[in-house]
Amino acid sequence: MARISTQELLERLKNGKVIPALLLLGDEPYLRDVCRKALVQTFTLEAARTWGISRYSAERGETQSALEQAQSLPMLSRQQVVFLEEVEKIEKLGEKNRDAAVEQLEGYLADPAPFTVLVLEATALDQRMKLAKLLAEKTVVVDVSLGENPEQRLSIAVTFAKALAGEEKVEFERGAAEDLAEFVAADLMRLQTEIKKLATYVGDRKLIQPQDVSALVISEKTTTVWELADLLASRQTKKALEFLERLLRDGEEPLQMLGALTWMYRKLIEASEVRGVSNGYQAARALGMRPEQAELALQSARKIGKARLLNGLAALKVADSRLKGGADDTRAALEFLLVELAGSGVAKAAV
Repeated sequence: MARISTQELLERLKNGKVIPALLLLGDEPYLRDVCRKALVQTFTLEAARTWGISRYSAERGETQSALEQAQSLPMLSRQQVVFLEEVEKIEKLGEKNRDAAVEQLEGYLADPAPFTVLVLEATALDQRMKLAKLLAEKTVVVDVSLGENPEQRLSIAVTFAKALAGEEKVEFERGAAEDLAEFVAADLMRLQTEIKKLATYVGDRKLIQPQDVSALVISEKTTTVWELADLLASRQTKKALEFLERLLRDGEEPLQMLGALTWMYRKLIEASEVRGVSNGYQAARALGMRPEQAELALQSARKIGKARLLNGLAALKVADSRLKGGADDTRAALEFLLVELAGSGVAKAAV
């Protein structure tokens, strides 16, 4: 069957015609969520969603259970949507189990239930294997990635930025949407969060200007401080200071860096409270971050611990007061902060 974009799927759904089976293929969490929400809203009544939506995971070995549900009439609902996540995990099974799972899918897709929309999800599939060939032939494949071309990624992000701004009843002044897309490195989940902040910030003006983006949004370049998380977690003070030196040498502003660090610590605290997730893609939904960042956040939060994170956040507030109060040596203030975050000062306070 055809491979279509997220926008093309949304256009198809306007007529409400049931699509027997889809494959959401790609690694962009925001696009995946857009598709999920649109499918649920199109094919299930709000009052019946308790019975009309089912979620399964191939990683947990639930492929057969998902297909059995797809073949079962939904309770109190004319139609149902059945999600089977992490389909790529089928490729990692032993040959016997992999062949059995593919055979089950092949049997269902040959005669799909007319009252079910089966939504298969995968970040990537090996196109040489039978599973990928089967799904390419028997499902509508929806591309939920931004591609590898930087210009294409930014172009898609700008388009979504303008659409999201419309939902918030604001507009972008010329160049502002492009600046925002570049600042967040085409991360659509973060784009959505930043537009909500910007809409509140501009208020009755209803116009987001380039200077608003510069004032409010931390550049993705600056948020490479995520690389600091593991260094701080493992108390590698020397390497953390070398990292700081590199950012300052590249022209990063101390206050923006401090803002990025504070944002990172808040996300680490959120990550420390996340339960029941096994990978970055599941964590991405809970934390509103890209999968690779979400996975780093989970790992670092476990290493650092909640008490040490809270003490670190307190140290960041002190550093913020120092910098905004006109510290004579901003570099020294940041170096002191990193020593405190990575070294014994915060650790002792957390005991």
